[in-house]
Amino acid sequence: MPELTGKVVVVTGAARGIGAATSRELARQGARVVVTARSLHAAKALADDILASGGEALALACDVAEPASVDAMVAGVRSHLGKIDALVNNAAIVDPVGRIVDTDPVQWMRAVEINLVGAYLAARAVIPVMLEDGGGTIINLSSGAAFRPLEGWSAYCSTKAGLAMFTRSVDLEYGSAGIVSIGFSPGVVDTDMQGKIRASGINPVSQLPRESLSDPKDPGRVIAYLCSQAGREYAGKEVDIREAGLRLAVGLAPVAA
Repeated sequence: MPELTGKVVVVTGAARGIGAATSRELARQGARVVVTARSLHAAKALADDILASGGEALALACDVAEPASVDAMVAGVRSHLGKIDALVNNAAIVDPVGRIVDTDPVQWMRAVEINLVGAYLAARAVIPVMLEDGGGTIINLSSGAAFRPLEGWSAYCSTKAGLAMFTRSVDLEYGSAGIVSIGFSPGVVDTDMQGKIRASGINPVSQLPRESLSDPKDPGRVIAYLCSQAGREYAGKEVDIREAGLRLAVGLAPVAA
């Protein structure tokens, strides 16, 4: 029996891209997946597809930048499923893309609200639920952009850097109580976000050919692995999908030299 069977895993920003691929993989491995997105229609479409494939899924609307919306989502999970074993903080935006003085301040602040505050709000809401059952796992979608600046990505880089410190803060405050907090960098993945990046023409990432990007299924498999007991090895750490040992454990092919 898969280790995730019966586990309740909440995925934010789950309607497409890495979030959708992760939700499908979690369900394939037996988890009861809570598919969340700002659009309930989009979340329900994915949840229905998972259900049709024999998995278990619940669709709930959630705007991670709104405290009341996050709290309502978590209350909905508790009402329907009774517990939360893991949270995947996937919701994020790359906008605004542009040099600092050319960006819209409102868009810049919106990136902070979604990428950083959203992860905080979700973690803040689920931690008490997890503690009732003796622990849980929180995976924050990180990025190499958290550790090196890229032209035109001041908002994205700054929020991901803040998220990396938030991962460590959760580990410091709740690790001893059984909360596993992990930052996971999925690499450059073929998603709608990468389409926006290519269209911008700014910095080297925008120049990468689409055929060089990885399939969202790859990070989905790693995230599911990190949600299992094996993820405890990475508590409080930043993990990169290119790490050889991790890829071997998950069953992904080595990164080409």
